[in-house]
Formats: sequence, C-alpha cells, structure tokens
Amino acid sequence: MPLCDLRLSTSQQKKVTTCRTYRAGVMGNMTPYGVGGGHRHTPEMIQNLSAAAGQPVTVSFTPTLAPMPRGILATCSAKAKPGVSAESLRAVYEKAFADEPFVDLLPEGQWPATAAVYGSNAVQVQVAHDPAAGRIIVVTAIDNLAKGTAGGALQSMNIALGLPEDTGLTTIGVAP
Repeated sequence: MPLCDLRLSTSQQKKVTTCRTYRAGVMGNMTPYGVGGGHRHTPEMIQNLSAAAGQPVTVSFTPTLAPMPRGILATCSAKAKPGVSAESLRAVYEKAFADEPFVDLLPEGQWPATAAVYGSNAVQVQVAHDPAAGRIIVVTAIDNLAKGTAGGALQSMNIALGLPEDTGLTTIGVAP
C-alpha cells in the first residue's frame, strides 16, 4: 500500500477560514487533517493509482497543514518489488522524466524544497530506496499555485493548441 505524507500550505485550505487555518494561527504550528481516508482527494488518488497499476490499489494519505503561504512537500512510499536497488530505481526515474520540461530529478543527496520551486511550474523530485524497510521513497516539492491547477491548465492548453508545452510557463522560481 502506498503511503503519502504531505505538508500543505495555507493556500490549500479552500474552506472558510478558522483559527486553525488562518495564517497567524498556523505560523509555528503544524496540524494534520482529513486523516484516516477522510481527505477529499483520496478517492481520486485510489482511482488513478489503480488505473496505472492495472489492479485495485489502496492508499494511506495524511495531509498536514504547514506554516507556509504556498507549496506542497510530499513524501510518498510504496513496497519495493524484489530485486529493486537504488541504482535500478534511479535509472527508471531518469528515463521516465528525461524529456519532461517541468520535472527536475535532483542529483542524489539533494532533497526537494518548496522555496526552490516558489513561483514556478516546476516539480522537484528525489527518489530513494530503503532496503531495510523494503520500500521506495519519493519526495516532491511544488508551488501549488503555479504548478497546481493554473499551471496544469496552461500546460494542457498549450498541448491542445499545438504550442510548445512550456509556453508562458517557467521552471525558474522567485526565491533563491
């Protein structure tokens, strides 16, 4: 079963502002929500992962509201198949994302950071193998306001209109 642990910014909160979600109440504090399968995006994760796997998949998803104005830092893991090594795993990811203009597979030893993608349509990705636990770990960072629905809509429009996929989109963030 895939396990997904996400740190989400206050911009992810689409409901009425409360003391728990108001930015002044979030600073210096982190709180989980939608735990135990209660998050609204869990069913679509299950649907898409099941389609990709070609068989029913379950997922454990724990979102945590983090003290940042925008961005998502996701740490997801899944059981590794026998014979998987760090090298073979890295090779699969390098091949899969070689021609993806908005995916930055970081060099080994570097980890995704939300500040690095702030204001961009890029996603930073790192992959690791935990042989002791028998799991694959994937960590990603995006700016949910740029790479989220808005960036995805523009990217899809570009493709539909036959334009270069990256027209009007940047991989360069606004923070160092």
